[in-house]
Amino acid sequence: MKITIIYDNESRKAGLKADWGFSCLVEAHGRKILFDTGANGSILLNNMQKLDIAPPSIDEVFISHNHYDHTGGLADFLRLNPCDVYVPASCGEASGAAKTIKVKDSFELREGFFSTGELKGVEQSLVVKCSDGVVVVAGCSHPGVGTILDAAGRFGNVQALIGGLHGFSEFYLLGDLDLVCPTHCTQFKSQIKSLYPDKYVEGGVGAVIDI
Repeated sequence: MKITIIYDNESRKAGLKADWGFSCLVEAHGRKILFDTGANGSILLNNMQKLDIAPPSIDEVFISHNHYDHTGGLADFLRLNPCDVYVPASCGEASGAAKTIKVKDSFELREGFFSTGELKGVEQSLVVKCSDGVVVVAGCSHPGVGTILDAAGRFGNVQALIGGLHGFSEFYLLGDLDLVCPTHCTQFKSQIKSLYPDKYVEGGVGAVIDI
């Protein structure tokens, strides 16, 4: 399983543009899923080009929640690849998509890929099977990290958490994870890194996480 961060508030490589928002490419089980699309289509597509990620190679898009910094690049992406888009039930149709799949309850998207369902009417997270459990990719964690981990735990033992955690401060919830990569809107990155140096992974545009 491989996760490449395409859009984030910080950049890890020269030539890649940082901006407020989040997007990553999740590669597992023979499929490629684009998780969120950042705030700006031109930045998203430019970073994809420099990371050698071809939009037509992506199988589908998974949108965590309906905030501009996660959906702003969607229209530009769909002009190059009008694939299926999974959105929370509270979102509107994804204009330009082959099909918009509105997600209310937890379910299996594809073999090895799951949605937590739209938690607290706000946000869904992506759950991916790995060899020893599951990996969770979150957009902003608006429903709360505890709520997300509980929902993801239905599909297996949660091994890793990657994505935006906003003001999350219940750090003990990370104790049983093998890996945590806080990105985007996470307020307390330094505290998480200090508490869990052995499992902390730096995010940023261009970061690649192999699990």
